[in-house]
Amino acid sequence: MRSRPSLFVQTAALLACAVIAAQPVAAQSILRDAETEQLLLDMAAPLVEASELEPGNVELVLINDGSINAFVAGGQAIYVHSGLINEAETANEVQGVLAHELGHITAGHAVRFDERTKAANNISILSLLLGVGAALAGAGDAAIGVIAAGQQAALGSFLSFNRDQEASTDLAGARYLSGAGITGAGMIKFFERLRNNEIRAGYSQADEAAYARTHPLSGDRIQVLRGLLDDDPAWDTPPDPVLQERFVRARAKLYGYLAEPRRTLAFFPPRDTSVPARYARAYAYHKDAQIDMALAEADALLAAEPDNPYFLELKGQVLLESGRPLEALAPLRRAVELSRAHPLIAGILGHALIATENQANFAEAENVLRASVQRDRFNPFAWYQLGVVYAARGDIPRARLASAEQQVMNRRYPEALQNAQAAEAYLPYGSPDWIRAQDIALQARGELERARDRR
Repeated sequence: MRSRPSLFVQTAALLACAVIAAQPVAAQSILRDAETEQLLLDMAAPLVEASELEPGNVELVLINDGSINAFVAGGQAIYVHSGLINEAETANEVQGVLAHELGHITAGHAVRFDERTKAANNISILSLLLGVGAALAGAGDAAIGVIAAGQQAALGSFLSFNRDQEASTDLAGARYLSGAGITGAGMIKFFERLRNNEIRAGYSQADEAAYARTHPLSGDRIQVLRGLLDDDPAWDTPPDPVLQERFVRARAKLYGYLAEPRRTLAFFPPRDTSVPARYARAYAYHKDAQIDMALAEADALLAAEPDNPYFLELKGQVLLESGRPLEALAPLRRAVELSRAHPLIAGILGHALIATENQANFAEAENVLRASVQRDRFNPFAWYQLGVVYAARGDIPRARLASAEQQVMNRRYPEALQNAQAAEAYLPYGSPDWIRAQDIALQARGELERARDRR
């Protein structure tokens, strides 16, 4: 028989719950893929223009998370879960989601989210203080009631605010689709998919259940949006077939990369010789160490489209990661050329050049990697490879600076601070690299101080 905890323990537990709820969600891993990132940017481009945001300021980030979701978290970055890509059937459905998320950006909801979180926390804290006061006065049951009521009020205020935001953002997304001349059928279809998932999962569609939700009921959203989008001039506009083909390929590629090989091969059996199926199987075979089979699929793709940079990247990656870096150079060099030196593909070429262990290739590797990080600083893998090149030629200060770049992006702040300070001590005073070392040291020191303050 379990004993009832003391009032102090119950109050402390409620306080702990309030504190935990206010903490940010743990960081999720980011998936980097040149083809998928370009696809997302191209899908969003007309919507960004319709929203009157600056195109170069909107980022699309792919998150390795199987749930069906997308979100905005500060700035102008839209985070798309891999589960959303896998669940959607068309590029147009994903465009509907992107239009919705752009509505969050234009309305400044990320900032207002923080404001409402603080407001909800203030209600919770006030109720806790009142509850503790009642407890000290000897009214134990009253204390628990005050605290519980305060928590419920805070939650109700927060969720109601979120539902209002989502409803207004749906309408903004519909406007952006219309302004871009893109049919809203995909947006409707995706919400119908969400509603069916809710029903299968046992979530009630009744009005009283909406109180405890962060989003409006999908059925309600569909009804409102259909009334707007059915009459829109763009409703009957056919989706872009080229965009759809690119989406199907990227989705299959992502599935092959993330799923267990046996599942991929069951979903895309060898008798399916379509491009998406070959793409998925190539990654499945590679993950399963069936290198010859992976190369056969890559070669079949290249036979159909010999100048596709992403197919060339695939072949080069399989060769490199199976211990054949010298053979990987030709397809990767061609992929870099055809992709106009895409920084992610260039990073793989740099890795292959280093992996040959031929010092004659290191100068090319340095040039390729420096160009890669200049175009995309947020690539820890390329920074690591560049550090290897610097260390090999005895440039230890720049090797340590490259390590600091990689470490600060991976939130390894103590190591980043140490390497940045060591680099700053030996780099030419006032040089761009010296200034960058100072910046990294300041950033790492600031993060460490914030972590200490939170403790």
